[in-house]
Amino acid sequence: MLRSIEVKTVLALPAPPFHNLHWRGRLALSLDCFVCQRVDRTTIFELGAERAVCSGDKETAQHYTAGRIAAFDHTIEGEQTRLRAVVDYWWAPFHDAKRDQPAAAITRTPWVRHYLGYYCPEQQESGELSTQTNLVRPAAGSCEHCSAPIIESHEAPHIRLLT
Repeated sequence: MLRSIEVKTVLALPAPPFHNLHWRGRLALSLDCFVCQRVDRTTIFELGAERAVCSGDKETAQHYTAGRIAAFDHTIEGEQTRLRAVVDYWWAPFHDAKRDQPAAAITRTPWVRHYLGYYCPEQQESGELSTQTNLVRPAAGSCEHCSAPIIESHEAPHIRLLT
């Protein structure tokens, strides 16, 4: 069955200097993987890739799974930036024998991480940071080159099953 999940993240942008914050086209999402038949697997999605990568575990190594980023947008409005992604993936019912749990179309504890990039105008260097569901809020991200604050997160990303 084809499933779609929408992920929305809103971040506050502190005062200048401007660091050209942008979404890196990658996100990690917890999904129940029908390929390795395990629940709560971290699945990595890359923009433009025709398949995703399931983290697997000690017994089932990392492997490809059917999934892709179907749509995304990144908008900056005033002192906020909004990230939105729609992820399509294939899902089939199964039972995780190791955890003795049935799979669900969206995992029981949905989790997501957005990967962000930026450019430090002071040091003329690029850098990376991320925001994710399970951070203690409020959370902040700073430039690794000049220590200037880049983002503030006051609420967890929203994850919604569309189909």
